[in-house]
Order: sequence, then structure tokens, then C-alpha cells
Amino acid sequence: MSGIRPGPRNSLTDVGGLLVGNAEDKAALSGTTVVLCDGIRAVAAADVRGGGPGTRETDALAPARLVDGVDAVVLSGGSAYGLDAAGSVAAWLGARRRGFDTGDTHVPIVPAAILYDLANGGEKNWGEEPPYRALGRAAAEAASADFALGRAGAGYGARAGSLAGGLGTASAVDPATGATVAALAAVNCFGEVVFPDGRFFAAPFEQQDEFGGLGASGGPADPEPAFPKLAGKGRGAAHAHQNTTIAVVATDAILGHTNVQRMTVMAQAGLGRAVRPVYTPFDGDTVFGLATGTGPVVDLVGLARIGAIAADCLARAVARGVYRAAAHPGGAPGWRDRFGPTLMAGS
Repeated sequence: MSGIRPGPRNSLTDVGGLLVGNAEDKAALSGTTVVLCDGIRAVAAADVRGGGPGTRETDALAPARLVDGVDAVVLSGGSAYGLDAAGSVAAWLGARRRGFDTGDTHVPIVPAAILYDLANGGEKNWGEEPPYRALGRAAAEAASADFALGRAGAGYGARAGSLAGGLGTASAVDPATGATVAALAAVNCFGEVVFPDGRFFAAPFEQQDEFGGLGASGGPADPEPAFPKLAGKGRGAAHAHQNTTIAVVATDAILGHTNVQRMTVMAQAGLGRAVRPVYTPFDGDTVFGLATGTGPVVDLVGLARIGAIAADCLARAVARGVYRAAAHPGGAPGWRDRFGPTLMAGS
């Protein structure tokens, strides 16, 4: 689509009404990211496609359910323990009288998804007090328009195939509808995100050299799935079940719940553009969709544009998360460590 450009921050927070906060436990090599709806309740949907998901409140976001808006979305490491982060975010919001007004109290709606980072070498002997409630609260308190990428928040302990994973984001402004569209992804996939020469699968969708400006792979297309040649060597059976990419896509367009669901479904294509293979039995790939309603009204053609742009943004966010990630203490090299000296030198 011609004329599309990133928003001013190239970030999820380019969508009006959204802030993002990160918090990490460096000893545990894990972290949490909170997408906070700032003064609004966003229309929301969820689309779960991985074989091993861990989620909260996704049923409440299904079509024909009572819930008409959410107050925050939580992405967290920690596997099932990480779901505790959403509880503390809900309590933090409720104490500020945010959420569904029941008359006697407020009940915040905080859907969440987790990724598996328990076997990454960090200190996990936390007994009866996992760190995630504290991380959720800290991430909510840190929410702002600017936030760290790479090894940060939910991506702090992540691994992407044979590389260090991380947290990435990207945005776009659609000149046809005037809508802003964006994505945020914590990348911890079983599959790879790069060709064997280090160029990103998402290269055709890159904007303004946001993950190196390297272009597509110069070699012939590889007909094999990425994991037998790359991830299978570095990870193997010992690393199965330790995966998942979790994400949020958002727009400021005014959309009802059915149309937010359609945007979210369309956006899932972005994972297929950026990760090979995707939606495996080992991944719990989950995407949340948000519409903040702070921007334009769009028709169904506009919705189709927004869904297509959301998919591109999600592919870009995946690549940016890995591109920005430093080497992982558990042994996975950062993209720059493995490929930077040759590709970034122009060879």
C-alpha cells in the first residue's frame, strides 16, 4: 500500500489512548509488559492459534459476550505463573476506580497471555512468591509513551529460534483512512525469524531501516521449514514446549467488537510473515486486538486496509524485537552478535 509511513514513535503508543510499561526481574531472567488504556476503555478481541497457549479473559472477549471494553492487556513471561501479573494490574486499576462500574465497586477487565521462559537459566526458586504480581504492578506504574525494546518487559528472557528474542513494536499511518495502526510483540518462538544468512523473513515489510535495512535474503529460497536447519540444531527436543509469541495490535479507528475481531484475525498473518514455522504444537501464539476509538470512522474497505496494515506492523514488530535484543545469558546470541559484523558492514 503506497503512502504508508510509521507514526512519530514507530510504536504501539502512536495509537491514541495507549501507554506501555515494562518491568523485569533480572535474577529470574523474566519480565512483564502492560498495555494500559489511558483514560479510555478499548474495544477488544483475541485470536489464539498456537498449540500451547496460556491466557486470561480471552473467553470474555469472544463474540456475543457481555464485555464491551478492556482497561489493560498484560503480556508476561513466567508461563502460568506470569498470569498473576494481570491480577495485580487489575487491583492497581481498581484502586484507581478504573474498570466496569458495578455500582459498589469497579471491576477492571485485564486480559493476558504468557510465554514460557522458565528454562532460560534464571533464578526460579521463588517458593510461594513468584515475582509476577510485583512485576505487573511495576509495569503498570511505569506505563508511558516511550518504553524499551529488545530484552525488556515480557521479552526479557525470551528466545527466538536460535537467537535471543525480545520485545518489538511498529506502527503505520494509513493515508486513505487517516487511521493509525500499530503492533507490539514479545517474541519467544520455536521457529526462526531469519534466513540462514541473517536477513529477516519480515524484510519486505520493513519501514525506514527499522531492523537494519538489509533487504531480503540474497540466496535462493529455502523450501524447508526453518527449524530443521536452524532451530533444530540449537534447540532440539530439550527446547520444545518453551516457546510462544504474544502480541497486541491496535488502531485508533472507531470499530465495533465484530470488526476488531476481524482486524485481529487478519493481523495474525503478520506472524506467518515473520516466523517459520509458526503456530506449532510448542507455541501458544496469541494476538489481542484493540480499537481505542480516538480516530476516524471507517467503512468495511477501510477495515480491510487496517487489518492488512496490522499484519504488516506485526511482522515488523517481531523483527524489531529480535533485531534490538542483546545476547541472552542462557546462551542464545543476539542478532547483532551473530550476524551484525558481516551484514551491517554491507557484505
